[in-house]
Amino acid sequence: MHHDYHVHSTYSDGYFIEFMATAAAEAGLSGIGIADHCVVSEDPAEDRYRREMGFNLDLTYERRRDAIERLRDRVDVRLFDAVELDYEPRDEAAIASFLEEAEFDYAIGSVHDLEDVNVHVRDYFADKSERERRALVDEYFEKLVALAESELFAIAAHPDLVERNPALRGLATRDHYDRAAAAFAESRTVPELNAGRVLDDYGALHPAPGFLDALADHGVAVAVGTDSHRPAAIEPRVERIDAELAERGLEPVRVMDVPDAS
Repeated sequence: MHHDYHVHSTYSDGYFIEFMATAAAEAGLSGIGIADHCVVSEDPAEDRYRREMGFNLDLTYERRRDAIERLRDRVDVRLFDAVELDYEPRDEAAIASFLEEAEFDYAIGSVHDLEDVNVHVRDYFADKSERERRALVDEYFEKLVALAESELFAIAAHPDLVERNPALRGLATRDHYDRAAAAFAESRTVPELNAGRVLDDYGALHPAPGFLDALADHGVAVAVGTDSHRPAAIEPRVERIDAELAERGLEPVRVMDVPDAS
C-alpha cells in the first residue's frame, strides 16, 4: 500500500493536516489524500445538514488548498487535494458543477443516507420491520449503482456502508454485490477497500468478503483508504489493509495514475 486516498482533516471532522501527513509518512506511505466531507445540494434540508455538521468544503476548499500547498515542502509524503462528497442521484447536476469549478486532484463519492437519514443512526433503522430494512438495503445498492454510472467520482468510498449498522447488516445479497460490481466494471469509478471501522466494534473492512469476491469475479480492482480522522489510526489501519491485500494477492489501483481521475 503506497497511497492512502481517504483521510479527513479539520476542514471537516478530522485532525490537522500536518499531523495526518506526518503519521502517514511514519506508516510508510508515499501519498495521502486529504478528502474532507462535503455536501453539495440544492435541497434546503441538505444545506441545513451541511451547516450543522460543518461539511462546508465547497466554501473553504481554496483555503484548504493553500494550506496543502504550503505544507508540501514540509512533510515527507505526497499530499493530494481531494474531497469526499455525499452522493444523491437528485444532486448530480450540482455535484458536477462544483467538481468542475473546484478541480480537485480527485473526488470520492459516498452513499451515506437512506430516507434522508444517515445509515449510522441506529435507532432509526432498528425500528423498521425486516421487510422495510431489506427494501432500504435495496435502495442503498441502487444508489451505489447510480453513483458508479454517474462517472462523477474516481473512488466510491466504503461501498457497503450499510454493514456498519446492526439493523441493516447481513441483508445484502450476492445479487446486490453482482449488480454493483457490474456497474463498477463499466465505470471509471473504483470501489474502495476501506478500513474506517476496523478498530471499533464493527472490526471489519469494507467491502465485506462476499462483495470483494464479486468485484474480483467481475474484474474490478480496488483503491485503498484508511478513512482516518486521527493520526494514530493511520498506521494500524494501513497494516490491516496491507494484510488483506497480501492475503488476496491484490495490487490496489493508484488513482492518481488513472486517466481522467481528477
